[in-house]
Amino acid sequence: MTVLSPQSRRTAPRSRPVGRRAWLITFLLLAFMLLNFADKAVLGFAGAAVKRDLNISAAQFGVLQSSFFWLFAVGAVLLGALTARFKVRWLVAALMFLWVAAMVPLLGPVGFTTVLVCRIVLGFAEGPAYALSTHVVHSWFPPEKRGVPGGLVTAGASIGPLLAAPLLTWVISRWSWHAAFGVLVAAGVLWLVAWVTLGRDAPEGSTADAPASVFTGDALPVEAPLRVLVSTRTVAGIALLTAFAYLATTLKVAWLPLYLEEGLGYGTVASGWLVTVPYAVAAAAAIGAGLLSNRLAGRGVSRRVARGWLAGGLVIVAGTSMYLFTAIGDRPLQMVFISLAFSMNSAAYAVAFIAVGDVVHPRQRGAVMGGLAAFYSLAGIAAPLLLGQLVDSASTARTGYGDGFAVTGALMVAGGALALFLVRPEQDLARIRARVGGTR
Repeated sequence: MTVLSPQSRRTAPRSRPVGRRAWLITFLLLAFMLLNFADKAVLGFAGAAVKRDLNISAAQFGVLQSSFFWLFAVGAVLLGALTARFKVRWLVAALMFLWVAAMVPLLGPVGFTTVLVCRIVLGFAEGPAYALSTHVVHSWFPPEKRGVPGGLVTAGASIGPLLAAPLLTWVISRWSWHAAFGVLVAAGVLWLVAWVTLGRDAPEGSTADAPASVFTGDALPVEAPLRVLVSTRTVAGIALLTAFAYLATTLKVAWLPLYLEEGLGYGTVASGWLVTVPYAVAAAAAIGAGLLSNRLAGRGVSRRVARGWLAGGLVIVAGTSMYLFTAIGDRPLQMVFISLAFSMNSAAYAVAFIAVGDVVHPRQRGAVMGGLAAFYSLAGIAAPLLLGQLVDSASTARTGYGDGFAVTGALMVAGGALALFLVRPEQDLARIRARVGGTR
């Protein structure tokens, strides 16, 4: 493990203090991600009612869930490119406007085709959300202080369904799944007003570009051709890590509520409460992982360990837990492993994207992170479809769910292991500097 010498840490320049505005932006983006994942998850919460009302099979329900990701990559790449040309404040506002517009048609009775089109549009608009939010937060904080705000933004993805699950399940059981979309439309409009009023872009010469107290000048990213950046082991390793980890994220949103109800036999209301447990663990783990990564880096631990080993290890734990909950029959123990399987992967995202920020210059970060979001979204297309086919073709729903989750767990372990070997920010920074001929 590489550790900076005490002398290096003393002579490294200190970063500027972080102001209140940076934290206000962070919490607004936490709420942004909260709504993002509540929008994703609502169809899963209403799965039984949607299947019944639309008279569709598990495979067709899988198509609906997969359709969310059909244009996800297009939106991620497009908005990633636009971050270098437009103020991100207005890009974020435009995304929320599109989210609300995509859900309005679902407020009343609709058919399968209408739901399908609305999910495709919503997926296009939500594709850039996490990468864009992370890019904005990184622009307000210096490198060694990004772990906690990055973890908070990541936690929003878990807090959203955590709060939405009992509330929207109650709304669905009390009124209908259409009413649940109405709640989300109202919340989106309120957030949009708050963001237009309070949101800001990071000022020029902000703390994002100031040298961090634990990083020497040679450890700061430089501008380089995108082909150079995406070919680094760190960016490639994070791409693979997030793609395999996103398998679990997608299945948690699309199928976990139905698995608890149809696969394990819990009632609708009980499933609505139980599904909050993995989200609660994920929210705490995301913040904790970001804090731990910060502290390791602050104590001079190499970023290979503080970023790559930590992120990869979390995904390995998640994949192993996913395989285990399919192999045991004890319900309480199953819930322990279910909670770990669908939370440790989420905690890995915050750490993984910090690693990207370690090697990519701030002016190029939005485009690279958008490309990563586009790549890992491919897992979102495949996972719901595969699980739906397995459930329909298996002798029992529980068997189909078990087969699908077991395969997913094995793939996640492989993705986490690859990150352990590939993510090496210090070495990649040195290679980038050598290829572009020094600092810029």
